[in-house]
This record gives sequence, structure tokens and C-alpha cells, in this order.
Amino acid sequence: MSLKDQFGKDVLLTGWGHSRFGKLTDETLESLIVQVATEAIGNAGIEPGQIDEIYVGQFNSGMMPLAFPSSLALQVSEQLANVPSTRVENACASGSAAFQQGTKSLLAGTAKTVLVIGAEKMTQAGADVVGAALLGADYDMAGKPSSTGFTGLFAEVAKHYEKRYGPVSDVLGTIAAKNHRNGVDNHYAQLRKDLGEEFCQTVSDKNPMVADPLRRTDCSPVSDGAAAVVLSVAPTGGATAPVRLAGFGQANDFFPTDRRDPTAFAATRASWQRALGMAGVGLEDLDLAEVHDCFTIAELLMYEAIGLTEPGQGALAVKEGWVFKDGKLPINVSGGLKAKGHPVGATGVSQHVLAAMQLTGTAGDMQLAAPRRAAVQNMGGVGIANYVSVLEAL
Repeated sequence: MSLKDQFGKDVLLTGWGHSRFGKLTDETLESLIVQVATEAIGNAGIEPGQIDEIYVGQFNSGMMPLAFPSSLALQVSEQLANVPSTRVENACASGSAAFQQGTKSLLAGTAKTVLVIGAEKMTQAGADVVGAALLGADYDMAGKPSSTGFTGLFAEVAKHYEKRYGPVSDVLGTIAAKNHRNGVDNHYAQLRKDLGEEFCQTVSDKNPMVADPLRRTDCSPVSDGAAAVVLSVAPTGGATAPVRLAGFGQANDFFPTDRRDPTAFAATRASWQRALGMAGVGLEDLDLAEVHDCFTIAELLMYEAIGLTEPGQGALAVKEGWVFKDGKLPINVSGGLKAKGHPVGATGVSQHVLAAMQLTGTAGDMQLAAPRRAAVQNMGGVGIANYVSVLEAL
């Protein structure tokens, strides 16, 4: 059973575009959207006029004054005049939320070709503005002052984990070092420096404690950036072979903290199981995964939520090398949010693009040896809004 078996049609990623991530002072939200959309349409080998619908993933939440970006994609071409375009928001999972909305338009038969864009401009806003905006994605802390922001929320998750299963500081440092090392090979990445395990495991002037036990190297950076993908029901004769969406899943958890097990990430697990179930595959059938490592403790919990290890045993995946480039399930070969950057609305689309590049052998220095199947996992809030996709090479 696969998505095609269930719905009687294919959903194909036929073209994509990706900007550099980082502090992009010379770019605007509009210029980033136009850049990646133009690249994706050209890569798909189609004309802008063939786009039936557009979805734009963006969080914003007060980080910039323009809160109505859906029509910015029409700046690509006069041929896009009057094409329906909708902004989609679901916190840091806004990009994957837009991707799934585009997928559902194809499956519903209301469109044959959809353009999905994820974009965010964050670095022009002050740290206090960014912090307050991100805290708007938390039920208990929205609108409240905080010296540690979202880092503090995931630090609490790490403390609960340590209380239940034991210390994690060193393994989190190893995860950070892995992703920084991977990021060196990603020319889109914001942080392209191999920092090494010792640096990432040690508190220092250059790697201070942000919210105990999370150091600076345990946190993804504030970023600008964008990515785009064209979804089609049939091949479009683009620059690269298309990639098939084999399955997808979404699950939301309860919003109040006291209604969730802080270390279980139950809805993440549910979204993962739904996507694998639709695709008709198991974890052992995957060649790589891009997961939502907004903080290193999140990646550690992903190992457990996806079933790579039992609860409390996530460190085993690191110690045994399973999640490294040469391991049985390479995770965040792109450098992840940790090194690539995390322009929140762009992240989910970026993950799909980079997975598609791996499956088409176009990932450059990041390229693994002939992967055939990849998974993408994107999350909003502390395990609240969860999206998973399973992609296959044709």
C-alpha cells in the first residue's frame, strides 16, 4: 500500500529551489520568495502559467510588519495573475503544513500543479521580538516575559529527560558536533564550521550555557531563508528526475504542558507511524531522514519517537553511529536546523528539497551513496504540530 495505491494518483516533486540560509541583509521576504519560486518553476521545466495553486508557509508572528505574503509569489511572472495563493501557518511546521495542503489539492483533483513555498525573514527583528514571537507558539508562555525564550522550554524537556533516564549533556554535544560537521558540506547552510565534540560538549565563553543544560551549540540559529517545490500529478520533463511522495502523516498534541508527557513526543510518533503506514514501509526501508532538531534534545527525542531506539535509549543511536553519514539511518545530513539554520516558515519545505536532492543524486558534497527512500519530519511548538513525509526515488 502506498499513497498512489490509496488515492489512485501520484504526487510528485518535480522541481525545487533553495536560497542560502543566514543573516541575509540584502534580501527581503519578497526577493527570497521570488528567487526560490523562479528556480523551482524552472527546475520543473514548466511555465509559471501552468501553476494551478500556490501555498506559502510563513510563521512571522510579529517578526516583520508585512503579515500578508500570499501574493508575493505572483511577482515571479505576469502569468501568475489571478492564481489562488494562500498563506499557511502552523508555527515552525508552517512549511510542511503548506506542503501537505498542496498535496491535498492534488489528491482532491482541484489542481494538477501546485507551487509550495516556505519563507521567513527573522534577523532584522531584535532578539526580544524574535523571542516573543516564538513563545507565541507555547500555550503556557505566550505573551509572558522570558530570559531564555524557546530554549528554556526545551531545556525543561531535557531536565525531565535527565531526571527519568540520566545525564544527556555529552550526547547532546555529540549530536551538535555531528550536525555542524554535516553542515560544512551544505552550501546553503548558515553555520559551516566543524566545531568538534569537545567544543560542543563544553561550556565556555564562546559556547555559553543558554538554559541549563542547553549550550549555544545545542540551539539552532535565528535565520533568513526560503525554499520552494513544485508538486505535480505527472512528470513535467524537468531538469532532474521527479521524486514520489509515498506517504504523509500529521498529528497534533494537546497544547497545555500538563496534558503531555514532556519526553514522549506522542504526536510526533503518531505522525511518523501514519506516514510510514501510508507508504507501506518500515524504518528499515529508509536511507536517510531530515528531522526537526531545533534543539539537540529534540533530535535525541526523535530517535526514540521514530522507533530507532526504545524510550530513554536515544544515546545508543549516537554511540553506535547509526545516525551518522555512514550509519544505518543517516539523520540530518544537511546539518539540520542546528547548522543549516532555521528560518521557521522555510524549514519544512527546505527539508523536502534537500531530501529530494539526495534521492536524485544532486546533493553535491552532501550526497550519500544512491539513497532510494527518505523521510522528512517537521514540528511546530514543543511536539505540538507534527508532519512527516516519506519520499521515494523513481
